[in-house]
Amino acid sequence: MKLWGLIEKIKDSQLCSCYLRMLPYVRPYSLRMIFAILFCVLASSLDAVIIWSLKPYTDIVMVEKSIATVWSISFAIIIFSAIQGVCNYFAAYLNAWVGGKITSDLKFKLYKKLLAFETAYFDKHYSGDVIFRFDKDADTASVNLLKKFRVIISRIASTISLIFVLIINSWKLACIAIVIFAISFLPIANIRRSIRAAIKGTVAANSKMLTIYNESVSGNKTIALYNLSQNQEGKIRRILANLFHLNIKMVQRASWLSPMMHVVISVGVALSIVYGSHLIITNQITSGNFVSFIVAVLALYNPIKNLGNSIKDFQLSITAVERVMEILDTEPKIKEKPDATVLTGIRSDISFEKVTFGYAEKTAVLNNFTLKIKKGETIAFVGGSGGGKTTIVNLLPRFYDVNSGAIKIDGIDIRDYTLVSLRNNLSAVFQDNFLFSGTIKENITIGKSNATDAEIQDAVKMAYLDKFVSTLKKGINTEIGERGIRLSGGQKQRVAIARAFIKNAPIVILDEATSALDNKSEAIVQKAINNLMTDKTVFVIAHRLSTIKNADKIAVIDKGTLLEIGTHEELMKSKSGKYKELYEMQFSKRSKS
Repeated sequence: MKLWGLIEKIKDSQLCSCYLRMLPYVRPYSLRMIFAILFCVLASSLDAVIIWSLKPYTDIVMVEKSIATVWSISFAIIIFSAIQGVCNYFAAYLNAWVGGKITSDLKFKLYKKLLAFETAYFDKHYSGDVIFRFDKDADTASVNLLKKFRVIISRIASTISLIFVLIINSWKLACIAIVIFAISFLPIANIRRSIRAAIKGTVAANSKMLTIYNESVSGNKTIALYNLSQNQEGKIRRILANLFHLNIKMVQRASWLSPMMHVVISVGVALSIVYGSHLIITNQITSGNFVSFIVAVLALYNPIKNLGNSIKDFQLSITAVERVMEILDTEPKIKEKPDATVLTGIRSDISFEKVTFGYAEKTAVLNNFTLKIKKGETIAFVGGSGGGKTTIVNLLPRFYDVNSGAIKIDGIDIRDYTLVSLRNNLSAVFQDNFLFSGTIKENITIGKSNATDAEIQDAVKMAYLDKFVSTLKKGINTEIGERGIRLSGGQKQRVAIARAFIKNAPIVILDEATSALDNKSEAIVQKAINNLMTDKTVFVIAHRLSTIKNADKIAVIDKGTLLEIGTHEELMKSKSGKYKELYEMQFSKRSKS
């Protein structure tokens, strides 16, 4: 029972658990992995053969003063060393090959998982933490862990073969060496526990540093304009100081092991010399036995001397595996039902039925929100900042799911549709549209990669982008830089509109699409938007109320509730209406300016 309990404890251990979790990723390359292990075992075992050859050499050449077999012994050592070198090469190559493949597979699976996560996941996690977890941890979890696995296999094979040499030379001396060897491993468990927290802190600090780097790249203009260099330097300095503190803490907790090992090992070697000398004098072993034994003991003990650093690196790999598996075990909150149906367009209407939603618990952004939009209608949402306008359109493509109530298309809850088909029926133009690094054409066709040249040209024309494109040397194949940095605000908006034209989705979301533009750019973009809205069901969020006067419905939203709804004319007739108040306030400001 005790033995079974020990086996269960080993099986449930942190180390064993990590390797078991990584096993599915190793399985496709198991044949190469097996050969890597075999080469590793053979190379490590040959240490014992070479050390064992010292016995006949010492007894024949150094004691008997004969050189009759010196050439054969030397030649054998060369052959075995050559074989060992070849085995080491193939073990390292196969291990690196398997490690590289596993890393690629793991990173791909992590990236798929990243794309599956809902918007709320990115709201809660810093970019540095995401990059570190999905990239750096994947490297450490696969390649580094396999390297450590190779080291473990090598150490086990070498230890077994060296202990065999010790026993052959003298079982009495071997008992002393093995007892000392076992004693030296006793503090390891405590060290692993003590450095684990420091390693987690180090990983968190490195993630924060990546976040600051990302912010410094994306916000370089803001940093320069507001003279924030010293502020950013202060953040990095604090993180570096924390990293230094954590690294010193790890050194304090792990590095004492090496000096202690030196002392323990020296005791083992000293006892072996004392007792071995007695055995030689009493003719119980030969000088060759003793020399071979001492060299084997030193080879057995030597890896233990730097065990502190090895444990630190190994714990880092284990932590990375745990962090990676934590991500893979996390289920996205936004997912489709197994029996979800395919949405093939709108037949009648879109309805919000008693929808309640909040980004944080106990803080509702929408309260019992109810609204119906008929197919082909344009509805505009107006109201104060933070009232819930953007939240309404974010719920439609299921960036978030409602807390209660339902959003329905043709009477069917959008949670009953497949995510792909739901989002295929939606296109959007935001205030700040994300453009990918690449060409204008690549950014326009992301919604329809097989778009024909005629479709692309038509979209460019309808988005009033054709005049700008004609001035470019490479035309539509011009590179726009990361996030479209080489384009103006109006040009970015028109690329986004052309993208929506290509997709030709029946539902269009326009979220403050012209609010960040100057009057000239706004006029051009508004024309493009008018083209885009033709024969579509459109949701508009607009700051400038003059742009939504022709909407079929205007809904006034305040603190997550629907205050008023109607046409521009209907709402302006209300003497104390909120829309009339907002419109007149905005109109008076424009008149004064």
